[in-house]
Amino acid sequence: MSVVSSVLVPYTSYLRVYEPLAAFPEPERSHWTRYAQRSALPTYQDELRRSLADLVPTPPVGVPVHESGDAFVAELDGVVCVCPWRTRLRGWLALEELGGLFPATVLDAVLPPVVRGQALADHERWQKRNPDARPWIRSTVWHIPVRWFVLFSDEEREYGAAADDGGPSVLRYRTPMVQARRRLAWALRTLRESVDDGPLSEGLVDVGRWLEEFHPRSLVELDYGGLVHALPAEHLAADRSAADVAEGLAALREGDSDGAGVAYARLAERWRAVKDRQSTN
Repeated sequence: MSVVSSVLVPYTSYLRVYEPLAAFPEPERSHWTRYAQRSALPTYQDELRRSLADLVPTPPVGVPVHESGDAFVAELDGVVCVCPWRTRLRGWLALEELGGLFPATVLDAVLPPVVRGQALADHERWQKRNPDARPWIRSTVWHIPVRWFVLFSDEEREYGAAADDGGPSVLRYRTPMVQARRRLAWALRTLRESVDDGPLSEGLVDVGRWLEEFHPRSLVELDYGGLVHALPAEHLAADRSAADVAEGLAALREGDSDGAGVAYARLAERWRAVKDRQSTN
């Protein structure tokens, strides 16, 4: 769990990549092979609880001292795939972003300067030994970037309700890596042919570079995570954000700027309502 999502719980969403066991070198491959055979595997809520435990000590632990040996596990066409948590690496990356998210007084209260300074020094030393390291998980709080929805189709949407109280338990999309890359390339080409380069195009380039780091037979997942606990069930049931993004891009492809505007307005209004909830919290 990243520092950012540890502080702003539980309203964090995730973009994850699950790689087939064959993508990992030994001895890591054997570790994940044994790990995936466990009868009980942790959930994102377990990951969240463990990250919260690091905030209890005084001073708090901004970044875990040791890297996590846990992962999320899924199957794609009968092939076992794993998504390592890499909580230490994600914590370092999140720490670099904190300055732009909190006022200095709040940041110093949550994570004192001495804690942040030690963590950043540790990261610099570690990075020299692991220059090619990258996280399998990206996270964001209180929203989902439009560029993430580009990777998925509405048919891949999964929405489930918890059995105990009827409330939402999961809202996610899953797709093979080849499909995610194909959709991203098509969207980027559409944008470049229709409008000037902007934040969405730049964001797609960034996501594309990240996806290229992984095995072509990987599974890509967008998980609403903690947002399902912050939003009303009727809001989640009506949320077809991936469909809105696809509709807007298709309209741009056809030169229908009005149609693209309608789809974008629908998407923007939905996520504006989510942001409004953030301000009330």
